[in-house]
Amino acid sequence: MLNGKAVLITGGTGSFGNYFTEYVLKKYKPKKIIIYSRDEFKQFHMANKFKQYEDIMRFFIGDVRDKERLLRALDGVDYVVHAAALKQVPACEYNPIEAVRTNIDGAINVVNAVLDTPSVKKVVALSTDKSVNPINLYGGTKLVSDKLFIAANAYSGTKDVRFAVVRYGNVAGSRGSVIPFFKQIIENGGKELPITDYRMTRFWISLEQGVELVIKALEEARGGETFISKIPSFKITDLAQAMLPGCEMPEVGIREGEKLHEVMVTREDSAATYEYEKHYIIYPHYNWWGEERLILGGKKVEEGFEYNSGNNSVWLNTEEIVSLLNMT
Repeated sequence: MLNGKAVLITGGTGSFGNYFTEYVLKKYKPKKIIIYSRDEFKQFHMANKFKQYEDIMRFFIGDVRDKERLLRALDGVDYVVHAAALKQVPACEYNPIEAVRTNIDGAINVVNAVLDTPSVKKVVALSTDKSVNPINLYGGTKLVSDKLFIAANAYSGTKDVRFAVVRYGNVAGSRGSVIPFFKQIIENGGKELPITDYRMTRFWISLEQGVELVIKALEEARGGETFISKIPSFKITDLAQAMLPGCEMPEVGIREGEKLHEVMVTREDSAATYEYEKHYIIYPHYNWWGEERLILGGKKVEEGFEYNSGNNSVWLNTEEIVSLLNMT
């Protein structure tokens, strides 16, 4: 699918962008991979990392807040993966206008720039469990972003372009996950790992699984879908014991904007959710979308179905977490 194609990744110097680039270069023969981000230092390191592919790699300094720069970077691009966002919950709470400008205004710019670029065929935007029933500003901005990308399909007119969303929680080992936090405590000689709430659960998704979900969306999306991987859950207490066996685990209380469980599909979404072998798809609720767009092979979930890390049917035990940690 990506052979001979040009792919642009916004926020491409992050954990996802690095792994996505590595995955695509290994599995496909793209014409170009364009990294669009505002951090020249990270671009410098990424350029060195992929130096053997310098004939394919392109690095654009730019911000999703800048539509004109996006238009320049999109020239001749076939596929877009939108990963740029302000993601840290406390930073977004303290800098709400900046979060809105990047996560919402930036999404608007990507949508409009793509609609003004005839070569683009598919756009996949990365979302988060925090956009589901959001209780913090980051989640609120990502909910708006999701809605913008889904509704963009109604603005495409006669253009042959489709927009879709993929949703997952914190990737294991990424900067937003608890794993680096626990690792730092352990490396500094700490003997206890703080737990916000003993009942807390999370989904486990690897970078590879996250990238594969994006590839699936790029291949299959017909416009307006939200793709969600079927992945195992784990208890935060089990993660702590896997990382530091026998450690003390003081309960410190849930932080502002934090949930007990990651929610991927709400009961309200169940009416438009279909289950597939390895993922779920939430289809849009708009009059421009018809059942002829349904991707084959799915089965409608029961009314009232909810998919969250607390009611999951697949769980990781401590030994399995240890094994997976060794792979991150």
